Amino acid sequence: MSDSKTRKARLTLAALGVLAAGALIGGGVTAAALLGDDDPKPGKASSAPTTAKPTASSTGEQAAMTPDKARKLVLEKPTGQKNGLSTGFSKGPVGAVSTAVYFWEEYAFLDDQKARQQLEAIVSPDADGYIDEQISEVRKLREQVGLPPSGGTPAGITFSTTVNAVRATSLTGTGGKVVQVWMNYDRYATKADGSPDDEPLKDQDTDLLLKWQDGAWKITNEPQYWKKRSFPRAYFPDSHISWADGWQQVRHAD
Repeated sequence: MSDSKTRKARLTLAALGVLAAGALIGGGVTAAALLGDDDPKPGKASSAPTTAKPTASSTGEQAAMTPDKARKLVLEKPTGQKNGLSTGFSKGPVGAVSTAVYFWEEYAFLDDQKARQQLEAIVSPDADGYIDEQISEVRKLREQVGLPPSGGTPAGITFSTTVNAVRATSLTGTGGKVVQVWMNYDRYATKADGSPDDEPLKDQDTDLLLKWQDGAWKITNEPQYWKKRSFPRAYFPDSHISWADGWQQVRHAD
């Protein structure tokens, strides 16, 4: 890759850092503990909360627990692929988290046409104006890095996103029909020769609001849920404060 393309990749990642907080909508212990168990499908990953009363010993262990030490939240495997997105996640809390993570890792944040296709597939019809707002953000980002407002990813550059940890909370009580999922993620650029960029985006945070609608989790920005959003402590893998605030590392199912 030429130096100019390498600089463009880095500029793109830097611009993403500026826009990440506003680009998409968005304490507990685990996703399932906060959201309850909405009849997860047989064979799907589940992390239903324990009902055992904490002992003095277990309380001390919890106080010292960190996201890195704790059991990882195993994401569900998608059962299909449509409109550039993985599909087929369950109605339960792990299904909501899995939907958010797969969407964010697959989202075409620099390709306005593909991003629109993805958003039209996953955004709730009740999220008035949301899709156009997100496409506007994609086009602004493209312009900030010297690309035409509309188009695909620059030739010779590929990007990958990896979600490290999530913090999920129900906005509708134990029913868990509307869920806020915070995600901590890294984003990398890869050069034409396959070598990674030297300055990836690290430890970025964003959140999504998802509601169960028409048999799938849909992104929404409806005011009655938007006003219930919460904002977490910073995620650090070795922090007991991050763990206590609800951050949990994720792992894709084998």
